[in-house]
Amino acid sequence: MNSAIIQKVEQSSLRENVGQFEIGDSVDVHTKILEGNKERIQIFSGVVIARSGSGSREMFVVRRIVAGEGVERKFPLHSPRIDKIDVKRKSVVRRAKLYFLRERSGKAVRLKERRG
Repeated sequence: MNSAIIQKVEQSSLRENVGQFEIGDSVDVHTKILEGNKERIQIFSGVVIARSGSGSREMFVVRRIVAGEGVERKFPLHSPRIDKIDVKRKSVVRRAKLYFLRERSGKAVRLKERRG
């Protein structure tokens, strides 16, 4: 009974046009940024290393390297701040979480591309 009520409440906040992406995919996350009274789109590019949660609480983590330093950002999947998610490249992975990429650097960070 309780979970049925929660599902009905969450249904209104779910987005229909969420991009289909998986762990290991290279994505561009287009985020809406407010600067004063102007709104602009900022793109965060990187590899999806984790997904967690379900329903309106689902989150995903994107990791990229900036000036030799690893940067991770966690996004709510159904946030109105996310404009769109573009999948640039699909990779072959055998794990649900790619936290092992945090210890790697250089060419060791590369993932094998999935064909087809």
